[in-house]
Formats: sequence, C-alpha cells, structure tokens
Amino acid sequence: LFCGNLGTDVTGDVLFRYFKHYPSLLQTHVVSDKRTGKTKGYGFISFGKEEDYIKAMREMNGKYVGHRPILLRKSTWKDRIADQDNIQRQKELAEIAKQKITGV
Repeated sequence: LFCGNLGTDVTGDVLFRYFKHYPSLLQTHVVSDKRTGKTKGYGFISFGKEEDYIKAMREMNGKYVGHRPILLRKSTWKDRIADQDNIQRQKELAEIAKQKITGV
C-alpha cells in the first residue's frame, strides 16, 4: 500500500503504530533521502492478507497521521519491478541479435 503526504515527523515506527490494529500488518517503510536523511513524504505499508489491505485503505485514507492527512493508493512497486525485468530482458535479446548479425 502506497502512503503519501507524510509529514517530516512521520517515521516507519510512527506509521506502524497507526496501522498496528490490522492483524496481518507486516511492515511499514518511510522513504528518506540518502544524503540528508529527511523523509521524502511517502512510504509503504505491507499486509499479509488482502482483507486487511482493503479495510485499511477504506478506513485510513485521509486520516491524520502526525500533522497531515495521508493519501493511500495501491502500490505499483511490483508492477515496476516486472517492467524493469522485462526491459532488461529486451536489452539482453537485442544484444544477442546484434552479436549474431555482426558476428562479434
């Protein structure tokens, strides 16, 4: 589950506390800048069961976590990973074809 509009006061632990009443909550992660350590204003929440994911989406979207109302959306992370794998495979196939054509 993608969680946006997070304030600078929200950490992974804070996010976990707000969602811990969902039994299948697995983990929370707030994305931060590697150089500065400041949060980028979004994070991710993982559930073990789809029912909890759906319930959390309905109940928590727009609720205040810290000083801001959060925005919840279906995460497309897995879709992006699949796209990256597909792009990499296409590059590999293009390289094989190029080697066959040039004989190198």
